[in-house]
Amino acid sequence: MPNDSNLLSTIPVGQLGIIALDSCTTLGERVDSYLSRWRAARNNAEKSTIAFNGYEKDSYLVKSVCPRFGSGEAKGELLESVRGKDLYLLVDVTNYNITYNLYGHECPMSPDDHYADLKRIIAACGGKARKITVIMPFLYESRQHKRSSRESLDCALCLQELVSLGVDNIITFDAHDPRVQNAIPLHGFENIRPTYQFLKALLLSTHDLELDKEHLMVISPDEGAMNRAIYFANILGVDVGMFYKRRDYSTVVNGRNPIVAHEFLGDSVENKDVIIIDDMIASGESMIDVAKQLKARKAKRVFCVCTFGLFTSGLSVFDKAKEDGIIEKVITTNLTYQSPELLSRDWHITADMSKYIALLIDHLNHDASISDILDPNDRIQDRVNEYRSKHTIRENY
Repeated sequence: MPNDSNLLSTIPVGQLGIIALDSCTTLGERVDSYLSRWRAARNNAEKSTIAFNGYEKDSYLVKSVCPRFGSGEAKGELLESVRGKDLYLLVDVTNYNITYNLYGHECPMSPDDHYADLKRIIAACGGKARKITVIMPFLYESRQHKRSSRESLDCALCLQELVSLGVDNIITFDAHDPRVQNAIPLHGFENIRPTYQFLKALLLSTHDLELDKEHLMVISPDEGAMNRAIYFANILGVDVGMFYKRRDYSTVVNGRNPIVAHEFLGDSVENKDVIIIDDMIASGESMIDVAKQLKARKAKRVFCVCTFGLFTSGLSVFDKAKEDGIIEKVITTNLTYQSPELLSRDWHITADMSKYIALLIDHLNHDASISDILDPNDRIQDRVNEYRSKHTIRENY
């Protein structure tokens, strides 16, 4: 059970309610399980007062559905009251495993479909909830965050649309560019990095790492991921390197300019374990190309760490990379859908985020500060020191 002394001195904003849309049911159930256990064990003398009515429950999940007609049209429906509740809506816009019937054809749900369902459920609340927080781990249209020609600004429009619907706070993870929050400067926007969970998953799965600059190095696959790499390298006390992507800007393939070559900037990686850190794996082409170049420079082992493992081109390229000794492990979070095939791979490790999300919800429901949760430096240093002395760490911490 987490340290919750700061929660015992405040009362909840309202009765807690969690709406896990179909795209996020597994994660929502895990978050709900943590919250119900913590609150049942919490020794708060005020729990019997009216201010804490409904505080301790077996489940905080609010049932909702988005049924569809044969034409593909849909509606959002709540199956229980949300009046006065402090609502947290969880949605995974990248979950391609959910389908619907369209004129007799079985169609996988796209990010647009998931986002539309989110708006439907918010609309179904009808302004009766006391506060609405959207937890959208993969920020919808986050890669379309800036305008470089006559094109739409989809992510900014999404944020503005959500706050116009009555959303008070938006929580996302590892946004492609967090500056998009400037579109809603007077509303809550939290961009969270799962650095602690990455480190925990890495140290639990690998017992022979040497956490020093002579044996380990952190690599950014491009200039956009440098901030992540620098932070990760600083907390481990190791050096950082970067690859610069040279692109062919005269050509567009699958919506982007193809990469011509990766140029490396940094110290020698010879005989060092290297950690490549980025926000997402889409096709995996870029990540594997970087790993190949590092192995060509005589890197010892390559660990790929990414918040969102989308694997849009399948898993075969990573299977081959593992077989050829190019990569050692790939760590991704469970913030987006993970297929059974991915979970069965011996090269894949899941960094579980459900406990962290439950901690955020618990604090926000009490209107308590989350500054300490957002800055995990002290916890990270404790785990690093523990690993350096024992070459293992406690799992439940």
